[in-house]
Amino acid sequence: MDILQLIKSESCANTVAMGVFYLALFVFILKKLSAFLKHSQLPQVPVVPGLPVIGNLLQLKEKKPYKTFKQWADKYGPIYSIRAGASSLIVLNSAEVAKEAMVTRFSSISTRKLSNPLQHLTSNKCMVATSDYNDFHKMIKKHILTNLLGANAQKRHRHIRKIMVDNLCSNFRDRMKTSTKQVLNFRAVFESELFGLSMKQSIGNDIESIYVEDLGRTLSRQEVFKTLVHDMLEGAIEVDWRDFFPYLKWIPNKSVDARIQRLCFKRNAVMKALIIAAKKRMASGNKVNCYIDYLLSEAKELTKEQIMTLLWEVIIETSDTTLVTTEWAIYELAKDKIRQERLHEDIKNVCGREKMTEDQIPKLPYLGAVFHETLRKYSPAPVVPLRYVHEDTQLGGYHIPAGTQIAINLYGCNMDEKRWENPYQWMPERFLDVKYDPMDLYKTMAFGAGKRVCAGSLQAMFIACSSIGRLVQEFEWELNDGEEDNVDTKGLTTHKLHPLQLKLKPRN
Repeated sequence: MDILQLIKSESCANTVAMGVFYLALFVFILKKLSAFLKHSQLPQVPVVPGLPVIGNLLQLKEKKPYKTFKQWADKYGPIYSIRAGASSLIVLNSAEVAKEAMVTRFSSISTRKLSNPLQHLTSNKCMVATSDYNDFHKMIKKHILTNLLGANAQKRHRHIRKIMVDNLCSNFRDRMKTSTKQVLNFRAVFESELFGLSMKQSIGNDIESIYVEDLGRTLSRQEVFKTLVHDMLEGAIEVDWRDFFPYLKWIPNKSVDARIQRLCFKRNAVMKALIIAAKKRMASGNKVNCYIDYLLSEAKELTKEQIMTLLWEVIIETSDTTLVTTEWAIYELAKDKIRQERLHEDIKNVCGREKMTEDQIPKLPYLGAVFHETLRKYSPAPVVPLRYVHEDTQLGGYHIPAGTQIAINLYGCNMDEKRWENPYQWMPERFLDVKYDPMDLYKTMAFGAGKRVCAGSLQAMFIACSSIGRLVQEFEWELNDGEEDNVDTKGLTTHKLHPLQLKLKPRN
């Protein structure tokens, strides 16, 4: 009797288990079917016509893809599909659709898709800006916000930025005394000061030179800058044809591979030397508030390679993106004396004869308007690094299948005629409208949106606004002859192709 009851009990349990299994399977299939029917009812993304095999690559050959993307948006709408060789790419050109991708659909579109050169230069996505959104990204972003880029960290580093701006103004005054033609290279001065700031924040001190054991020689400060910043930016925009034809990635591309390997080897050799010098300083008891000291004491879970890459990220990003914004802002102000004088009068009314400080930025709405309008027109990263769609989703009312790559064209978003009046004109006054919060850093798409919003936005605003404000407060700026038409940009970026040449004189 007991055996029969046991058999019946086990039989009943198996029946229940099978029932639960089939019910779960039915619900799963129902959900998938529902999602399929939902997506199947959505229209397909418009396709930009291209050629067999190569797709739209020839149409992008001028290396200003963000401008071509905007032209296609005018014809096909804010969201469309192109083919770059064997890869399909969805391009987003409006703030609404871009925010939908970066915020609403983020869980489906959060993985970075890097080119072969960038994959190597970033040590396989070991940077905050390029890593996939996972536990590693959250950890390293927490580290950089805690020590460098968060609001409290910005207060601790404020004195370094003040020294940088003071040195910037002093250098311009000194160069005016030695220059007989009174024509100065703005970038040469500003770039050097930004690099010094990045070195102090990352390794604790600026340098005049350093011995690099792996290279067997001493490098000057300018050579270190070239190795860590200039050469790496050139490598980042290197085009590898294998990115467009993944099925041929087994074929060597020796020229590109050799160039990227050389860049990485030299970068790593210099960073290794800087870290060794910092460790010696720390061992002597001389600890300072900088990123290397923090990472070596607090980030025990990171490898040596990861620490090296994260330190380099601070150096290159501090030295580069703010330069783009500030150089273009000074260009526009030097070209437009009326707006330059308006800014000067605002600073004079708030600061009097005292030097402008970061505390006064919120009291200078026109300075903020100059900053945001420059970001809008000359976004330092006109196209966001590609993202990869994990699962079927939708954007702008269109079906987006899993496996699709997404390109967000910030240039297209910020030149959208439906959102901006006369978008190709530089008009800071547009940001004085009461609809904009004066302290909102995200008036444009320049810093991105959502969980991947730029971690350095606050520091960028402090550096750029302090520099622009003080430079206009202390000097009158004028473009050198022929400089107004010198607006070409470098490669895939909005970097000014040729350094800004200016005439200036001190204000009373």
